[in-house]
Amino acid sequence: MKKPLQQLADAGQSVWIDFLSRDLVHSGELARLMHEDAVVGVTSNPTIFQEAMSAGNGGYDDQLNEEAEETEDPKEIFLRLAARDVGDACELLRPVFDRGNVAGGAQSASSSRQRDGFVSIEVDPTLAYDSAASTAAAVRLHALIDKPNLYVKIPATKQGLPAIEEMIANGKSINVTLIFSLQRYAEVAEAYVRGLERLVGAGGEPSQVFSVASFFVSRVDTEADRRLERLGGHDDLKGTLAVANAKLAYQRYRRIFSGERWQALAAKGASTQRCLWASTSTKNPAYSDVKYVEELIGPDTVNTMPEKTLRAFQEHGRVRGTLEENADEAQRVLERFAKAGVDYADVTDTLERDGVRAFEKSFAKLLDGIRTAAGEILHKRQAVE
Repeated sequence: MKKPLQQLADAGQSVWIDFLSRDLVHSGELARLMHEDAVVGVTSNPTIFQEAMSAGNGGYDDQLNEEAEETEDPKEIFLRLAARDVGDACELLRPVFDRGNVAGGAQSASSSRQRDGFVSIEVDPTLAYDSAASTAAAVRLHALIDKPNLYVKIPATKQGLPAIEEMIANGKSINVTLIFSLQRYAEVAEAYVRGLERLVGAGGEPSQVFSVASFFVSRVDTEADRRLERLGGHDDLKGTLAVANAKLAYQRYRRIFSGERWQALAAKGASTQRCLWASTSTKNPAYSDVKYVEELIGPDTVNTMPEKTLRAFQEHGRVRGTLEENADEAQRVLERFAKAGVDYADVTDTLERDGVRAFEKSFAKLLDGIRTAAGEILHKRQAVE
């Protein structure tokens, strides 16, 4: 009998991992995950890189020494360190990407394999509210790493939407991250479709342009449950908003990527912008440690899991098509939260702001660490001279 992660892949949901380090790539562990655990993609963010580079195992020391010889700018050093990790991971996953392209083009919403094999890297999080700077940063990352199976992540802030559209219009694949609200998701999907229409209108080729819309899931319950606690009562609503939100997003996905407008693009080889479930680790120990995997299983989607969640699901996860179960009830959940006094729009706005701030904090901590290490290298060099 196949293990749960293999069953998940057979159900049409791609298994990605939400962790990356140099050791993961070069130790053979990523290759093992691909072979044994059906892993077909990797996502990263500033927090993940901060944890990897501060692990203290020496994996980055040699390159850090090399880069510090050329520049003292910690942001530039970070980009070069991260680019090597992401580029190497792209090479390892490239056969998955290539097999998918051979396997049948990009027209079918029910066949997602051609859009796997990706590795994601995020633009500088301090640019989240600057459209032009986000676009420039995304352009640079695509040029620096230059792999067909690279996703550059742009946050789904209001200011991020023009950058997303611009990158798609220029034929570059984008992972849209930090999505919380249904309204923002609709705007993200519209930016993707408009970008493709611009690309096609300019004579471009849409069949090699891809995108995922990354919904952060468990954080929704964390914030909503906190507000319910403050209100008192309503225990039956706790732990329900995140899954309902994702189910409604998937229903919107089904509607958006159908109909005459989308079919005109699909006929030219365009791929749908799949929903990706991120932040799928369980924060509340009262809930199942695989809650945000088991309850969001459906075709043509992605679940990117932290290592602990991946291990837990492979050990005791159960697979069935839950994403479209009780879809009508999902809307009623949102209505019940409103009646209870929880403002959905304020929850999602708060989560977006907090998400950007958290990545900014991790990025600042990462740069401080690099700045210190580079300074020590410079001091040693000067002492020798």
